[in-house]
Amino acid sequence: MNGRTLIGLSIVALALVGCGGRQPLKPVTGQSLPAIPVGASTAPTSTTLMNPSVQARPERNVELLTQSRQRGDDPFDLPPEKQPQ
Repeated sequence: MNGRTLIGLSIVALALVGCGGRQPLKPVTGQSLPAIPVGASTAPTSTTLMNPSVQARPERNVELLTQSRQRGDDPFDLPPEKQPQ
């Protein structure tokens, strides 16, 4: 790589790093914060709203099926009934 390419890549990298500023979230002027959820004692903060709950992002179960088993008899597996005509 020559010097110009390296300088150009450095400038692009610095520009990309600069546009990802992190500041606390604030409501737009003239708008209020979200309503307090039913049953909560306080209103949620922007940090708690940005972090998904365990229910929204459950842990994955990656256990593989290691043995196959023969299925037992299912008493509810009945043939379809014929409709009267």
